Order: sequence, then C-alpha cells, then structure tokens
Amino acid sequence: MSGMRPGGTVLVAAVLGMALGGCAGSATGPADEPDPARIVDRWASCAQAAPQAGAVLLTPPAAARDEPESGRIDPAFTPVAVVLCGREIRPRPGGGQEQVATERRADEIGALVDALRLPTQRADGEIACTLDMIVPPWLALLDERGRWLRPYLPTDVCGKPRPEVRAALDGLRLTTVDTRAVGQVESSEAEAAGCSQRWADMVWVETSMGRPRPPAPATVPTAGPLRLCVYQVPASEQGGGKPAGDFEYGGPLPPERQAGVLRALATTRTADDCATPASRFAVLRPLNGAGGPDRYVELDGCRRFLVVPPAGGAQLGQGDAALAALLGPV
Repeated sequence: MSGMRPGGTVLVAAVLGMALGGCAGSATGPADEPDPARIVDRWASCAQAAPQAGAVLLTPPAAARDEPESGRIDPAFTPVAVVLCGREIRPRPGGGQEQVATERRADEIGALVDALRLPTQRADGEIACTLDMIVPPWLALLDERGRWLRPYLPTDVCGKPRPEVRAALDGLRLTTVDTRAVGQVESSEAEAAGCSQRWADMVWVETSMGRPRPPAPATVPTAGPLRLCVYQVPASEQGGGKPAGDFEYGGPLPPERQAGVLRALATTRTADDCATPASRFAVLRPLNGAGGPDRYVELDGCRRFLVVPPAGGAQLGQGDAALAALLGPV
C-alpha cells in the first residue's frame, strides 16, 4: 500500500512508538550488501511481473511465480525509467469499495538511481530507533532496451530505507499507466447496512482457545440501539483458527426484536459441549458506535453466543433456534 500526492509517491509509515537502545549509533559503511539484481529480458506489466504488489485484505493469493529478488543495480545496466506497482482502495460506482491494482511510471529518475546506489548503513554501538514500519513500494527499473530489474533499497542504521531513497521516491513525477479492479473490499449492501464486509467468528475463536467464562448472572442488560450484521462462513473457512464470514445482511435491529435478543443473551445456561462449526453467525454492536459489549451468536451449528465487554472477560452461553430466529433479515 502506498499513499499518493500529485507528482509523487509516499512510503507508508505506521507509527507504533519509540524503542530506546542507548546512545545513537553512527554509520560506518556497507553491511551485508546483496548481489546484483537479475536482469529480466522484457518488461510487460505489473499484472504479470508483480500481481500481488501492495496487496491488502480480501485479495486471494496469486499462483506462485518466479519473481526476481531485489539486488544491487548491475554496472552494465543503465536505468532510464522506474515503474511502481501497488494497490489502492477506491469507492465503487453505486456504493461500496473495491481494491484497484495500479501501475505508474516515471522517466526522470536521476536522483532515485543515485540514492539506490548508496551503501547500506550499519550501526556502530547501540542506537535509538522508532518503531514506525516503513513499507516501500514494489518497483522496477527499466533500461532503454526494455529490460528490467528489481533494485535493492539501501537502508539506514535502523533497517529502514535511507532518507535519500525516501526523498527520491517522494519526488518522482509519476504517470499512471494502468489501473484494474482486483477485488471487492466492501459491497454497497454492507456499506448501506453499516457493516464490515468480512468479520471473524469470535465464538469459534474464543472457544477454540478455551478462554470464555461461564455466563454472567441472569440480569437483562440495558443497551442503546444495536446494529445487526450477519455473516456467511465459506466451507473452506469453517473450523479454521479464525474463520472469516462474508456479509449476508444487516442493519439496525428493530426495538421489539432487540428486547427479545437481550433477554435470550441474559440466560445462565452453560454452553453445550459441541464442536460443530457454524456456517452463519451474527454480530451485534452499538448502532451509534458508543462503548458497549460486542455480542456474537452462532445461527446454526452449536448455536452458542459470546458477550465481549470492552474491558475484556468474554462470557459464553447457550442459545437456541428462537434466538437465531430473532436475528433474521431486518
């Protein structure tokens, strides 16, 4: 994934905090330099050379390909252009979001090539590094004959792309060569319902790990308006470590049904000993986004439910067909 601005590209940085390891070190020269990159005869497209570059959630894995590893620029190779392959999430006409693969090219690359030829730095002693994760784009250098290679990005003492490389990438004047839709991220139906396109069956996750506590005492909780989101679990996901379901239907839960659901979830009945994966499950969350427990209900299989308070301490109980019926289409 990469962020874009007019005329350039930005490396993604997810700031996680600061790790302190003593005094800052200094760069003393190259360390563990890679071999020269393999030169490939002819560039075709990002779709062929890097089908999964920048892939994000909901993209099925591509078949294994002989993708060349990155390496130093061969002295016999004179780059004249760079191609960046990536992914973006964009609104879909009519609602929802889709994932789009992009191919962009720049021909003024002198500063980038100079930066890519710099040595990797190594620390001399202890250093202090931030924990931001820099995600560089997938890129290829092309020569005038159309050959290409994947350049190695020299790093600083913290193992991140050197500042010169980041600045050069950010300064590229990119032209979009191609875009193609590669998958749905969020359907218009999920967007209209206020639900995520995919969600994990947390009843199965928690019970598989043996963490839920018995149900709380039988008191009917008070709750503001709830949103219902129901997910269908593909057969290939059922019984896995964290089975993910695809959105089926959802929306605000009618008040008369909500009252019945909350009464059912206040049961003290201990969950039955059952190991049948659910093919459908419901998620109930506060409609206005306010704090409150998340509630999960298996609509078939074992028909258990899970109440997860914001402070933790998930509680497992046993539901039934009547509870499942209250969670039908709204």
